[in-house]
Amino acid sequence: MSASADKIDQTKRTITAHPLRPISYGDPAVTIERHDDGTIYLRPTNTIGDYPERVTDYLHHWARETPDRVFMAERAEGGGWREVTYAQMLDAARHIASALLSRGLSADRPIVILSGNSIDHALIAFGALYAGIPYAPVSPAYSLVSKDYGKLGYLMKLLTPGLVFVDDANAFTNAIHFNVLADTEVVVSTGALPDRSVTKLSDLLVTPEAANLDAANAAIGPDTIAKFLLTSGSTGNPKAVINTQRMMCANQIMLRDTLAFLKDEPPVIIDWLPWNHTFGGNHNIGLTLFNGGSMYLDDGKPTPAGIEQTIRNLREISPTVYFNVPKGYESLLPYLRKDAELREKFFARLHAMFFSGAALSAYVWDSLDELSVQTTGVRVPMLTGLGATETSPFFMCVNPVTSRSGHVGLPVPGNEAKLVPNNGKMEVRAKGPNITPGYWREPELTAKAFDEEGYYIFGDALKAVDPNDLSAGFDFDGRISEDFKLGSGTWVSVGPLRARFVGTCAPLVRDVVIAGINRDELAALVILDLDGCRMINPDLPAGDLAAAANDPIIRDAFCERLTRFMAGATGSSTRIAKAVLLDMPLSIDRGEVTDKGSVNQRAVLEHRAKLIDDIYGNPEAVKVIAI
Repeated sequence: MSASADKIDQTKRTITAHPLRPISYGDPAVTIERHDDGTIYLRPTNTIGDYPERVTDYLHHWARETPDRVFMAERAEGGGWREVTYAQMLDAARHIASALLSRGLSADRPIVILSGNSIDHALIAFGALYAGIPYAPVSPAYSLVSKDYGKLGYLMKLLTPGLVFVDDANAFTNAIHFNVLADTEVVVSTGALPDRSVTKLSDLLVTPEAANLDAANAAIGPDTIAKFLLTSGSTGNPKAVINTQRMMCANQIMLRDTLAFLKDEPPVIIDWLPWNHTFGGNHNIGLTLFNGGSMYLDDGKPTPAGIEQTIRNLREISPTVYFNVPKGYESLLPYLRKDAELREKFFARLHAMFFSGAALSAYVWDSLDELSVQTTGVRVPMLTGLGATETSPFFMCVNPVTSRSGHVGLPVPGNEAKLVPNNGKMEVRAKGPNITPGYWREPELTAKAFDEEGYYIFGDALKAVDPNDLSAGFDFDGRISEDFKLGSGTWVSVGPLRARFVGTCAPLVRDVVIAGINRDELAALVILDLDGCRMINPDLPAGDLAAAANDPIIRDAFCERLTRFMAGATGSSTRIAKAVLLDMPLSIDRGEVTDKGSVNQRAVLEHRAKLIDDIYGNPEAVKVIAI
């Protein structure tokens, strides 16, 4: 071991010697049932607690118990916070619901929200929830980033909305003009459309309460569709995942019984995660509401252009629990390291952190532990798990003591997991009240999503931490659909390989696409992390992917890391001897990447088939880095 590696290892041992901050936690525990065909059933020993019939029951509860507590806040134009209390949100929801009930809206004519996170977005959403009218929050990228509006046009035909909401009409003019039928009502907060009339949100807010409002709210039941959340499969076409009231309510009770510290103190979170995804829109809004907390909308993002806003907000708001994706934590590190006051504010009352969406690198995790110990004398627990849009999303969770990157724990009370042998792996399936009944207007896709026992088929594989003691939990073992065979017939387990590659190549690499189907060896299409590249070469121009991919300093640094990666290879299924640094961004229109940055391996391989052929047949033409 080198002197530098020994120093890092010693630092890690010193950090982990410090205790975890004690928190209330409902540690998942399961009974295990094994069948002769290799199938395993995991059933939690604890049952789920009672849950309400409708999401807005908790809005009523907190508006009665703590009417003046801030429920949501966002940055105002003057730099302060625009705050909405529980009582104000309930009042606004009732007025908006009254307006919506008069418009003949339904699951067949739902509300579509095109703009991103905002107080006004929340007002429309809670008005819809109160009236029992489904709504669908759509990624703003489909309107503002897409060049051909392919996904937006498809989902408009799929959903047939009766009303569309945008916060700023001016920004969405073209998207609405080309994709929203002329007779569909458009509600806006600000701005105007040049070729059609609009309804102002302010008009909905002053609508008198309808005589049938309370009856309409009371008629909402567990099977009432609350929202449609859009997710893309390997085809790239959005699927509308049905989210019922039962799903959302049951999942929040699962969540609060597991993350029991949420009941000890009303959570305060500051959050940028998009509401058109289940992590931000179900998980985080729901845990705020169900536990009487306060959500501050973070107008920043983990990008060079957005991180400063996040830091500004964290200087003012001290969270009790913090949610982010791995890239978000990585972006915070330099600021937390150099600013003692920011560290004090961030860690002051932080019970736990939570990540999802990808693996969190050991470097980032250890660094957060180090900074927490430096600031508070204890490590703040870092939690994660396994979930999907179809599971609302909370399904499996780790406990604070065993938590580590790649570990997903055990199913939480209310869920059952079924593990099915599949090409040498264990494919996981789920059943519980938080599972979707299916995809809207897609009966064939719905049928394929469930097995003969009614378990939802995740498509993910899990690996037991200890095959002799399944109660020790499970690690993520990749997506079944991503795995493939080399020409030799050897299976390649893509998920774990990607995680090891990205970890070894940090901080240069954000993600990687593994090629090699029916080939003799593996190759990598590398998606660079521009922030990480500028850590290696600060002279790189900001945001210039081509400059980074062709920079000699970056290529040398990557070659060094690829050599290190190859040293740990154990055979043809783990050796990546060739790589290309992609110099053009992945395409959201072609389904290569989602708006939250998740890479679709199959779509990239399909659309970059010529590049892959050149990697193997004409490497000089595409600047292959080979070891």
